[in-house]
Amino acid sequence: MRRPGAWLLAGALLLLGNTAHAGLQLHLKTEGLTPAQQQASQVLLDEAMQALPPRFIEQLDRRIDVGWTDDMPHDAYGQASPVSELDLNRNLLAGLTDGSAATRKTHRPHGTVRLELLATVLHELTHIYDRARLWPDAERKLIQRCTQRSNSSGLVGIPDQCRGQSDRRFTLSDDPRLLDLAGWQQYVGRRGEREQHNRQTARSPDIYETSSPKEFVAVNMEYFLLDPSYACRRPALYRYYKEHFGWAPVAKDACGKTFAFLNAGNDFAKTPLGQVDPERVYAVDYLLAEANQNLFSRWGHSMLRLVICAPGRPRGPDCRLDLDQHLVLSYRAFVGDVQLSSWDGLVGKYPSRLFILPLSQVIDEYTKTELRSLASVPLNLSRKEIEDVVERAAEMHWSYDGNYFFLSNNCAVEELKLLRGGTNNPQLVGLDNIMPNGLLEVLKGRGLADTSVLNDPREALRLGYRFDSFRDRYQAMFEILKKQLPIKQETVEDWLDLKAQERRQWFEQADLRTSAALLLLEQASFRRQLLLAQDEVKQRYLGARELKNGGMDKANETLKDILANSGFLSRPAELLGTNGYGLPQPSEWQHLEAESSQRQKQLLALSGALDKEVRALLEPSRAAEMAANEANVKQIGEHLRKLHKASGGIELP
Repeated sequence: MRRPGAWLLAGALLLLGNTAHAGLQLHLKTEGLTPAQQQASQVLLDEAMQALPPRFIEQLDRRIDVGWTDDMPHDAYGQASPVSELDLNRNLLAGLTDGSAATRKTHRPHGTVRLELLATVLHELTHIYDRARLWPDAERKLIQRCTQRSNSSGLVGIPDQCRGQSDRRFTLSDDPRLLDLAGWQQYVGRRGEREQHNRQTARSPDIYETSSPKEFVAVNMEYFLLDPSYACRRPALYRYYKEHFGWAPVAKDACGKTFAFLNAGNDFAKTPLGQVDPERVYAVDYLLAEANQNLFSRWGHSMLRLVICAPGRPRGPDCRLDLDQHLVLSYRAFVGDVQLSSWDGLVGKYPSRLFILPLSQVIDEYTKTELRSLASVPLNLSRKEIEDVVERAAEMHWSYDGNYFFLSNNCAVEELKLLRGGTNNPQLVGLDNIMPNGLLEVLKGRGLADTSVLNDPREALRLGYRFDSFRDRYQAMFEILKKQLPIKQETVEDWLDLKAQERRQWFEQADLRTSAALLLLEQASFRRQLLLAQDEVKQRYLGARELKNGGMDKANETLKDILANSGFLSRPAELLGTNGYGLPQPSEWQHLEAESSQRQKQLLALSGALDKEVRALLEPSRAAEMAANEANVKQIGEHLRKLHKASGGIELP
């Protein structure tokens, strides 16, 4: 069915045998119609036939009677009955006959009543076509028995292992490729089964498409046939329909070569709207943040790295040197609050969204702040697979709004679904792993990931296949201190555990090299203090909400504003409202740029205000330690500049 109030096609279609018709025939039931009504109705049906693919008409070899009925909910446009009949709502016939339906606007996706009527005919015919492609009875029963054994109640589609019974499809809407593209992904941990809910809900032409795979096929058939921009807005689905029918409508214009995205970098002074050209993407790497002791980081974090060539550089290995161009695709739990609850993560209360980040920020985030190393392992993808992954990432960036489960729909699962949907690589179809480090091993085992680039640690660092945790660098700096100063601490962690005032006593005794090491360690200490302060404010914020503590009111409002304004970076579709669907087109980019720039300016102002307000909320001891740490950075910096100048060097800034 296409609209609310229409009922589902019944299984009685299975009872219809092959007829002798030479292809699809639409037969208008004229009883009770005036000549003008007959003519207007026939023109509508002729237009529908002209829009359909030749193979569709050939394979749907039957006569379908089309009539107008009063027995239909007022908000419905049409329905297909179980006996190869198609009924349209008689309330719309007058407007079709006098021509007013062509100009009467609606709130429905196609815009006018007449276009909605045409789309309804195509939609319902697609349902009949989809159901008519059932397998012969013996094969169908074999598949059904396998499916009943394999599927849990409520899951969508035929398990892939059951498809081994034959190389033919059950229905169009059960095609695994279609389900991957549509949003009913393989259920991780239950090999071959499909997820029950479709999370590709943003930028939808008609949210009704997400109600079931059958409705998805029919809704998208409308746009494939009627919207000249469909090829640019949903390119992967356009290719799917084109390949299935061996035919496509004439496209209005060539699609743009780049995809728009919002860069979720933390530099609020930069305009977030960017563009990525698949032609400039040299490679796709599996980027793994190695594990640490945090509960939800002990298996690592999965990301994908787009190795993008600088403008003007030919696509090749040298593009790996263009680090400032590289982007990271990272599925993360977007937390619309400062609280990060382990329980909420387990039960999927956090939205899972695809963030697009600059590589430099990701490197700093993990290596300097979280003290975790990064491994960047090239994936063995063809040129077409690389470009299709970029395209799929753009589609998910604008459409996906999932739920983040730490144990079943985490970063590894999301990245695997992205790779599977983008490449359609057979090696990925049966792959099933929920751990980031485990997924890398499986990819390696199937020849999809080249971990040999990590064999020589020094070379891996030089070529950008590995980014080491700064913990080792900090320890090396600490060893310099131990050689120069009579300190008692044995590890860098012991040194950083000292109060800032205790560390300061050694500054004046430090030579040039030792002062440089001290400066790096004081900066590391300050980053550590910021993390501790962030956690402290979070706990006080939560406690203040529970206790209705008025002392948090001002910072509370600022935090809420930041969370509200930063949400667009993870769900960019909200910037465009209900206008358009799928990938944003160049005509929408100007609006995107204006809206995203305005939000970014608000974030820049809010972030400055928050720093002042949050500092006032810290426990006195924490605030004092942060202030002392900042004073240390300033003092050792001045000491270093003085020593450098005394040694005859150029004065440092």
